Amino acid sequence: MDDLALRNLVYRRFVELGRAPTMDELATTEEALGRLHELRMVVLEADRQEIRMAIPFSAVPTPYRVEARRRSWFANCAWDAYGILAALGVDGHISSSCPDCGEPIEIDVVDRRPEPADDVFHVLVPARSWWEDIVFT
Repeated sequence: MDDLALRNLVYRRFVELGRAPTMDELATTEEALGRLHELRMVVLEADRQEIRMAIPFSAVPTPYRVEARRRSWFANCAWDAYGILAALGVDGHISSSCPDCGEPIEIDVVDRRPEPADDVFHVLVPARSWWEDIVFT
């Protein structure tokens, strides 16, 4: 299987399973996953050949929970939470909390618009620096 087909399979399985697929579930090799990592198609765990991210999906629990179509996923950040719904082309719900005060944040996305529409999203790391440490970003 070529890299693009494997990447598409990773995303398809992430959507279906609500979690990162394993190497066995992908019927692939460490070498193939390593190539996807080098191409920035997925992010692997630092200490093992397991998927950590297939942006916008997170394989580890985060404060950004997305629900749609009776499934749920973790996003890597607030931006990626919107990205999951955009990638799937569906309405959904995002649950998080304010990183400053801890207050819950609940947002419905309907017809590609957030409700409430007055929340603010702030990115601390400039986009040009994201891949310097994508897990931190």
